[in-house]
Parts: sequence; structure tokens; C-alpha cells
Amino acid sequence: MALLGMRPPTEEERSTLLEQIGPLPLRGMAWPVWIKATAWVVLVLIAIQIVRTATSPMGRNIDPWVAGSILLCFLALTLVVRFMTTSETQITHKGIEQSWITRREVAWEDIQFAKFIPLLTSKRLICFTSRGRPVVFQAGTRELQIAFARIALVYKRR
Repeated sequence: MALLGMRPPTEEERSTLLEQIGPLPLRGMAWPVWIKATAWVVLVLIAIQIVRTATSPMGRNIDPWVAGSILLCFLALTLVVRFMTTSETQITHKGIEQSWITRREVAWEDIQFAKFIPLLTSKRLICFTSRGRPVVFQAGTRELQIAFARIALVYKRR
């Protein structure tokens, strides 16, 4: 990738950005409430279907390995939904952090380029660093979404 030729914002530009964002730390939920509620509803519907199938005559004919793998997948999905529900994004003077299955964090000095992606389901900030793969953060609140848009403007390709 051609990230090597890009220059990050100056310390002054970064200070101005942090002033524009507002009092730090700025923290909020990583996922919008309607997405979290939808995820739980889908999870409950899947659970109901699993129970209905397991208690039906057809459920007795299911191979135990298939049933076990379906339950394992359901448990993994439950874990993902739980982390979606509790995940929080935080912008500090040091950088951006998000709690998730594994903690996501990037320091301001490490960001070479940032792109704001306003999807229907979540507003995302993709931070490209000089160390390797990009780090993706979600914004579930309006304040975080505005901050992400400002960060992307300052860290645009130059």
C-alpha cells in the first residue's frame, strides 16, 4: 500500500482536532441501541428454533455431531452479541480505544490515514497504521459519529 509516502497531521493539527471533539475522554456505546436489540431478537428466535427442532420427532434423527456443532455456533453467536451489547468506544488524548472480544486501540501517533464509513448498521472509523492491518472502531452515539467524521477529515490522505 502507498501509506509510506503519506505524512500524518502535525501536533498542532492534532491538538486542534482534540479541542474540536470536545472534553476528553469522549466515550459511548460502540453499537446503536437498535442494532443491539435486533441482535438479541435474532438470537432469541434462533434459540426458539433450536428448541423446537430438538423437541420435535425430527430432532431425534439429528446426528449428535451436527447438534453439537450447531450448539457451539449458537454459543459463539451469543458471545458476539454479548460483546456487542457491552462494547464501548473511547477517544482520549492518547488515541482511540474500543472494548471488544480483544481490546482494540490505536495511538494518535500510529495513525497514518483514517476513513469514516457511515454504514446503515454502524458508523465506522478505519484507522490505517504503519504497523500493519487497519483497526476498525464503531460509533453507536451521535457524539462519537461526529468525532469520527472530524478525525477522518484531519487524517485524510495528503
